[in-house]
Amino acid sequence: MHPSVRLVAIDMDGTLLPTLSTQVSPRNAAALRAAQAAGITVVIATGRRAAYTIPLLDGVGLRADTPLITSNGAVTRTLGGDTLNRRRLEARVARGICGLLRPFGCLVFTFDRSFDRQGRSELVLEDLEQAHGRIALWVEANRNAIEVVKPLEGALPDGEDPIQGMVAGSVAKMREAEKALKASGWVHECESVRTEYPARDLAILDLLPRGVHKGWALERLARRLGVHCRETMAIGDNWNDVGMMEWAGQAVMMGNASSELRARAKMRGWKQAPSNDEDGVAVTLETALKKLSPMQVETSS
Repeated sequence: MHPSVRLVAIDMDGTLLPTLSTQVSPRNAAALRAAQAAGITVVIATGRRAAYTIPLLDGVGLRADTPLITSNGAVTRTLGGDTLNRRRLEARVARGICGLLRPFGCLVFTFDRSFDRQGRSELVLEDLEQAHGRIALWVEANRNAIEVVKPLEGALPDGEDPIQGMVAGSVAKMREAEKALKASGWVHECESVRTEYPARDLAILDLLPRGVHKGWALERLARRLGVHCRETMAIGDNWNDVGMMEWAGQAVMMGNASSELRARAKMRGWKQAPSNDEDGVAVTLETALKKLSPMQVETSS
């Protein structure tokens, strides 16, 4: 018997958001607000950077102190802008990765420069045409934050540490890229987290400081809040969610996840929610809220 949920971490793309949509559904939004009103800490955990995440939550009605785990765990910040935790990838490691992974696909580095007074861009890449061909929607959505630097190593002098790197390409190519990284000397200084979209033959390999992923960030946040892993729920649909689902005592895999991930969820005893297009997050939270005792709900209000 699991204890009542006190903390819930929810992925965005393919989980909270409907397919090919940038709007949280009314039912999901209502469930998030109800969870907060009942005293559950709602955490949005995404591979997106903070500036690309916050606008998607406009109008949902979440509190300013809502934690956001962004860049796959590298930055944890509240919706109101307070930084809770941040880890950077050393510039020398990023430069080394450029040479190793450039042949596999479009390489991008993300900097945490939301409040940068020098006007420097948050996203740096060296081939905009290549990026547009593979991740056109991402390019259009982030165009104002992109800077082209060729070679990319020129954007990574010592002291200019990014928070995250990203290689995008076909599913097969990104699996090859992950193998190449794990076989290299950089594996001891860089974490890799894969996200796949088989229907579009698109995969993203995120490159992070060693040990950093959504689960690492969620564990640190839970410790800060005094919440045990057994009181924590994690909801996701992709490979980059596995870390937080393995740490949380209550893991929920979305029905739209790949068959490989759903098989893993079944093997590990994780629950399965309806798909993102069927408001699976809301269904899961509504069930969790029903398990709260009236005294718990009354105490939080």
